[in-house]
Amino acid sequence: MSSLFDDFLSTDEALEAFSPPHFVAAMLRFEVSLARAQAQAGLVPAAAAEAIAGQCHVESFDVAQIVRDSGRAGSVAIPLLKALKERVGAVDAAATAFTHFGSTSQDVIDTAAALVTRPVLDRIDADGRQLVAALLDLAERHAAMPVLARTLGQPGSVTSFGWKCAQWAAPIARSLLQVRAAAAEALAVQLGGAVGTQAQMAGKGPAVVALMAADLGLAAPDAPWHTQRDRWVTLGCALGVLVGSVGKLARDLALMGQYEVGEVAEPSEPGRGGSSAMPHKRNPVASMVALAAAHRAPQCVAALLAAMPQEQERALGAWQAELAAWPALLQSAHGAVRALAQAVPGLQVHGERMRANLDRLRAELPPAAAEEWFAPALADHAAGLAREQAARLRTLLAG
Repeated sequence: MSSLFDDFLSTDEALEAFSPPHFVAAMLRFEVSLARAQAQAGLVPAAAAEAIAGQCHVESFDVAQIVRDSGRAGSVAIPLLKALKERVGAVDAAATAFTHFGSTSQDVIDTAAALVTRPVLDRIDADGRQLVAALLDLAERHAAMPVLARTLGQPGSVTSFGWKCAQWAAPIARSLLQVRAAAAEALAVQLGGAVGTQAQMAGKGPAVVALMAADLGLAAPDAPWHTQRDRWVTLGCALGVLVGSVGKLARDLALMGQYEVGEVAEPSEPGRGGSSAMPHKRNPVASMVALAAAHRAPQCVAALLAAMPQEQERALGAWQAELAAWPALLQSAHGAVRALAQAVPGLQVHGERMRANLDRLRAELPPAAAEEWFAPALADHAAGLAREQAARLRTLLAG
């Protein structure tokens, strides 16, 4: 679900992933996989499994009505499964009893959430790597370009623009790897049944999970995780850190791009960054999107953390709150990464303005202080750091 103000802060891919038709389609994928895995395990007749699979086409469901009914039912799974069983019963009455056999609403919803999350994470990773590569290209190209370092909002000493770029890239690169590692565990099949014991599956639950995991391309967890949300929330926290690191880059670019500073500028094109009142303005819209995400993501992560103390075997309210926060986190994360991945390769770097800002400050300082804090050797040292960091990060991501 999205709104006018969500749409321009995210991406089409992330918004579509969590749209009702797409999510319901993922739930139906779960039901197909469950039935076929149970047939392979000898729990469900093969003919029943195929009858179920034959009815799991999202186009044949009234998704809008299912969403409307979910409010009264307390879960989107309940009206969906009611409709599915009606369709299955119409073609094979005996197969109705095997529809959603041994499963529960949270199983289908959690697994569907993992399924729709995975392609968004793939997009975040691809765009994030493009962003890091662009920053490292800048780091190497401008390794020796002197620029003011600023501490506590004031001019500090001299550094190099290349070193700043390498430092921007480093936490983003690390976060991409952390997200990938967390996703490998968190994107898992959920199949516990009513109270998480897989009791109806006569000891064949783990085999069914393994078959489903292979079919759906998800992890096979060591146990159901209805109220054990640590891996899922760890992934959410990793995404929050990624958004924060991208937000740091956006904040610096916005400050360096202010007219009075003028050291960098986002790329310009027709229709980008204009003002409805002041035609001379060029607003840094990529930085704006990333900063908006950096403001929103912590609230989403906080909601995930706050929902972790889930009572006993199934949660009342906490899991539902988590479900609502999850799409917003993914949509904000991809919006931030995509915005800067598109802007940074075309970043305009104004070296002459960087030099002018340095020279103006040097002229205001006593000669001894100017020499101590703005000697050319300091920029040369930072240039060496930039090249070393860029090489390390390229190796890190290549591995």
